[in-house]
Amino acid sequence: MSAALEPVVASVGGDVLVWRFDRPTEAISSASVNGGAGRIDWILNVGVERGYARTDLDEHAAEIASNLGLDGRGTALFTAVDVRGVCRAECDGVVVHATVGISQPTWAAESDDVPEPLEAGTINVVVQLPVGLDPGAAVNATMTATEAKVQALAEGGIDGTGTATDAVVVAWPATGHQERFAGPRSVWGRKLAIAVHSAVQAGLPQNP
Repeated sequence: MSAALEPVVASVGGDVLVWRFDRPTEAISSASVNGGAGRIDWILNVGVERGYARTDLDEHAAEIASNLGLDGRGTALFTAVDVRGVCRAECDGVVVHATVGISQPTWAAESDDVPEPLEAGTINVVVQLPVGLDPGAAVNATMTATEAKVQALAEGGIDGTGTATDAVVVAWPATGHQERFAGPRSVWGRKLAIAVHSAVQAGLPQNP
């Protein structure tokens, strides 16, 4: 992955952002469909209607992938935000795309008696790095991305650390050198943080 891929907007019963990797790519993902760490061939950020009630997300993602002719293994995120409004930011080769929905912000450590919102907004973040990550750095990269997201929300006056359904994917080349660190003060973690912060900030309303 010498250069980051730009997502293509496809219409499959609704708009979907599609990344198709033509080179061996590794990823770590908190997505509800094929989350975790491993080799991927594609990423989907699926736009759904508000009040979306399907619970068979694996099957829904598989239907979309089949309709798009996607082969191999991929990971899929879902959002009620219009994915055509995706925000992009770049910092020295690190490219981030974010769809930002904050209709139902929440605090991560709210008390147990707070019900989960039925129509939660969602912040989905897709990060592409031009360098590899070892397993520890991969986990650290997701932490750095989340910290940068929360910083953007705090600076934007949002009353919460995110939403109940936020997800992040970090992707990198499967071959070549692997970085050992991706915290916010590391070389590549700093670039990742700046790009995530900028992309999320760009998607926030000016007067929340």
